[in-house]
Amino acid sequence: MKVLFCGDIVGRAGRDAVIKEVPRLRRELGLDFVAVNGENAAAGFGITAKICTELHEAGVDCITTGNHVWDQREILSYIAQDKRLLRPINFPPGTPGWGANLFQTARGQKILVLNVMCRLFMDALDDPFRAVDAELAKYTLGGSAHFILVDVHGEATSEKQSMGHYCDGRVSAVLGTHSHIPTADSWILPGGTAYQTDVGMCGDYDSVIGMKKDIAVQRFLRKMPGERLAPAEGEGTLCAAVVETDDRTGLARSIRPLRLGGRLPPTG
Repeated sequence: MKVLFCGDIVGRAGRDAVIKEVPRLRRELGLDFVAVNGENAAAGFGITAKICTELHEAGVDCITTGNHVWDQREILSYIAQDKRLLRPINFPPGTPGWGANLFQTARGQKILVLNVMCRLFMDALDDPFRAVDAELAKYTLGGSAHFILVDVHGEATSEKQSMGHYCDGRVSAVLGTHSHIPTADSWILPGGTAYQTDVGMCGDYDSVIGMKKDIAVQRFLRKMPGERLAPAEGEGTLCAAVVETDDRTGLARSIRPLRLGGRLPPTG
């Protein structure tokens, strides 16, 4: 299988980049499945039902989220109806929505997408490692699931790397989100799992993690409440990872970063 995973979409610049590029990438790369992290898609804070529809219409099969999932109040009712929109699996029992879902591709292959949030410098959620264990116990990689993708949403690189090694050999890919900065460590772990600490954001990089830089810088200089943060509005860069797996085992054959448009140097 060949799967594209796009990092955090930040505002209109990020949405435009994803909506523009995903249809072409699906055709040219022969993608079986596309997932994106959409938790900053609505003006930098959360996601709306309308944005979910726009992304699905562009060819996005699954949208993951993170700590900003509830920023738009309307999503509380919507997420309970759309299993293509996930929230971290380690929210407490009774939280609306789903933290994982099993999808079927056009070729009939099954892909499990699992969204989990870290705890270091983040919200005090349930243990992410136990939550992942409980979900993976339901599936066999290469059997009941041909591809298993884990979006690990977290601040600390150590915690995300630990999740990668913890899942190594049991899932196809562990791909990090949240920092909005692409890391240079995409590789296949010893057990066959594709890994990258952070895929990066889809948004305008002439910014501070996707937000207008002047406003963000002033917050550090003054340490006082000021103008509300707003997404930068220049041309967005699409940052993603493409993972290809062995159809028999579900383990990774390759992982490569993908950067298109905007201000970052494009990948070859």
